[in-house]
Amino acid sequence: MSSLDLLVEPAVTPVPRHRAAGIAGMGTALPAAAVETTDIAAHVGVEPEWILRRTGIASRRRLPAGARLTDLAIDAAQTALDDARVDAAALDAVLVATATADEIMPAAAPLVAHALGAGRAMAWDVNLACTGFLAVLEQGAALIESGRADTVLVIAAEALSRVTDHDDRKTAALFGDGAGAMVLTADGALCLGRSVLRADGTDADALTIDHADRLVRMDGQLVFQRAVAAMERCCREVLAGAGLTVADVDLVVPHQANARITAALAERLELPVERVVDAIAGHGNTGAASIPLALELARVEGRLPEVGRILLTAFGAGFASGAVLLEIGEAA
Repeated sequence: MSSLDLLVEPAVTPVPRHRAAGIAGMGTALPAAAVETTDIAAHVGVEPEWILRRTGIASRRRLPAGARLTDLAIDAAQTALDDARVDAAALDAVLVATATADEIMPAAAPLVAHALGAGRAMAWDVNLACTGFLAVLEQGAALIESGRADTVLVIAAEALSRVTDHDDRKTAALFGDGAGAMVLTADGALCLGRSVLRADGTDADALTIDHADRLVRMDGQLVFQRAVAAMERCCREVLAGAGLTVADVDLVVPHQANARITAALAERLELPVERVVDAIAGHGNTGAASIPLALELARVEGRLPEVGRILLTAFGAGFASGAVLLEIGEAA
């Protein structure tokens, strides 16, 4: 044995240790001003019942002129931090899902992190339209499960009223503004289980906001068909990967795009209405924010199981889709 051998410590192979990320706290924020479907119907020249029948939306919230989306995101984030009993200074990352940030740059996340006092956190935005919240959940979970972070704040915030053509009867009544946030930790009560994210750019021009007019343009019938099929496919893929069936799920929380899409998804999954969250009546389509807003509404209504499973699913421009399984208590 050489003298060099005596100086070198034997290599130690670390024992692999998996830790699952979970949701430790939730919060939401909505603008104070509500716009009723009756008002929109009068503006575009249709009957309110026509809008209600096609969308299920009775009212939606809108940010006033001059208001900032980041302020809405900050309010939701602070509520989630308080719910989790986490100080913003302890955050390792702040991730914001949005397609409607206040500026092209800077991104919303660094501004939100600064306002909250998360001075040591990495921060970035994700723009995956209505599937954006599932994307930040995935990224936040990956940071925690890899050991690169211990506490992550994920936010979805949208001001879709800013990109709505208020003279277009096909889309004028659909969109609202809002924000939802969750604190992720390694010991969160709602454990993030099996998940899938998919993208298929076929027919992507059916749902766009371009630089020419910066307004939503949509082929509603095609989007409807693609949304129902994609969300069903993602839900079944996640459940199959987890060795579960639809019968093992206590609650499904889909992206709130349209009440008819939610009903069609429930029918395809053969689920009774009480096991699917439909929160669109008072929110409208809030894009990436719709899932955390709907999940919080379900929590307020006492619909979250103490022990059981919740399935989140979304579909949006791109066409991006996905599903994430939440496991609570003994199910985790």
